[in-house]
Amino acid sequence: MKVNEQKIAGLISQGEGISLEFKTCRNKINRDVYETVCAFLNRHGGTLLLGVNDSGKVTGIDTETVAQVKKDFVTAINNPQKLTPAAYLSVEEIDAGTKKILKIYVPESSQVHRCNGRIYDRNEDGDFDITDHTVQVASLYQRKQATYSENKIYPWIFPRN
Repeated sequence: MKVNEQKIAGLISQGEGISLEFKTCRNKINRDVYETVCAFLNRHGGTLLLGVNDSGKVTGIDTETVAQVKKDFVTAINNPQKLTPAAYLSVEEIDAGTKKILKIYVPESSQVHRCNGRIYDRNEDGDFDITDHTVQVASLYQRKQATYSENKIYPWIFPRN
C-alpha cells in the first residue's frame, strides 16, 4: 500500500463527521457536494472524499470521467451563482488500489458563504440549511467576526492627532 493509500484508508476509517464527508460521485458530481463545501467553509473546514460511499467503501470515480469531474467541481466553486464568495480549492487525485478518488481539503473561511443563495453550516456529519434561522445565522456571523480580525477596527492602533 502506498503512502497516499495508507493516509486515505486511515482517513476513511475515522468515518464521516464534522470535518469529513464522503460522496459517491461515480461519473458526475452530486448536487449536494457544493452544500458540503459551503458548510465546511462556514464551520471549521474539512475534507471531502469523492468516490467513497457513506459507509466508507471506496467505490471510485469512473476513470474516463475523473478529469471532467475535477473540471466541473473547480468551475462550479468559482461560479458566483453556485458559491458566494468563491473559494479557491485544490482537488487531489488519489489512487486507492485500482480505483480513483478525489480528495478536496476545504479550509475554514473568514467569510460567511452561500450555496445557491442559501447559508449552510455543518453539524456532526450533516450539512444544514440555516438561512431562515436568524439566531443561527447571527451566531455564524458573530463567530467569524470574533475569530478573524480582518473585519475589526482597532482604534488604539492609530492614535488621534
